[in-house]
Amino acid sequence: MQGAIPAAIRNRLLRAFASKVNLPKNAINQGILVLRSNPNNALQVVRQMSEHRTMHIKPSRWSWNRFKDFMHFYIMLGAIPAALVITYINLFIGPARLAEIPEGYVPEAHEYFPHPITRWLAKHVHKSYQQEYELMCHHIYEIEYEQKLRQAENRIKQKMAEKQDTQAYYYQPVSSRYERSIRDNAQADLEISGSV
Repeated sequence: MQGAIPAAIRNRLLRAFASKVNLPKNAINQGILVLRSNPNNALQVVRQMSEHRTMHIKPSRWSWNRFKDFMHFYIMLGAIPAALVITYINLFIGPARLAEIPEGYVPEAHEYFPHPITRWLAKHVHKSYQQEYELMCHHIYEIEYEQKLRQAENRIKQKMAEKQDTQAYYYQPVSSRYERSIRDNAQADLEISGSV
């Protein structure tokens, strides 16, 4: 083409024209307005709306976006304060130094850890070795007590089965009150039916 204008100059001219006619600023970048040359070599702005841009139908991403928002929010809700606390402890408190134990003082289990965060976890979250040992001893005691109870119950059942002279387990108690009420009901039924 004889009087072709370079693309850079063309775009500048289009932007200048779009600013004077109050066209949207992104109209040129999105391809809504294009430059066409006419036979007179003049610039002509053409609104190009027939390029068949379609809206693709796809599933909503609302749930996924909401999940991501909540996840980022709660991670940041915990991560930022935790990072600040850890940084403060490492910068201003630091690890413990070894020192002589004063006379008559018995250190607790959590005081043997060097880092302040580890000490706090050992004191408030985890159990000490002594607590773990005592809990295990109590558990063993409870199991042995249950075993002794079961053995005693089995011995009692065995003796009762041998002699068969006790009221529990092998003897079904019978109350005469119920026997009398059953007999009285049967007698009343016979009188009503008239077959006595």
